[in-house]
Amino acid sequence: MRISIYRRAHFNAAHRLNNPNWSAEKNKKIFGVCNNDNYHGHNYELEVRLTGEVDPETGYLIDLKDLKELIEVQIEQRFDHKNLNLDTEEFKTLNPTAEHICFVIWKILRKHLDAEKYDIGVKLWETPRNYVEFPAPPRL
Repeated sequence: MRISIYRRAHFNAAHRLNNPNWSAEKNKKIFGVCNNDNYHGHNYELEVRLTGEVDPETGYLIDLKDLKELIEVQIEQRFDHKNLNLDTEEFKTLNPTAEHICFVIWKILRKHLDAEKYDIGVKLWETPRNYVEFPAPPRL
């Protein structure tokens, strides 16, 4: 039986959207208030989806406490209460847009979960009204 399970998590982080190859004027025009020299923050909500075959012996796709711990150690501890631009290696040279943050989270989790066993999806809410998802849903 193929099934999906979901785990939600939360972290707070600051960032500044900025392209160092552009002028200050172009950065302000494109990124607006998100280009604030003093950064700004979000209360990020994260949803991780794993899809795969249920283990016939345990009845689990994965033990949810193991997934919870993976997300806590690899994502929350890495990004929570951090300035993404200054405090994390992942965004030293990568503009920390919601799209990039979502993909980076997916890559981190992918390294720690068996690719033969699990398909992974990540949704990241930057605000209650705006979220990004990787991989993108199929076109209809």
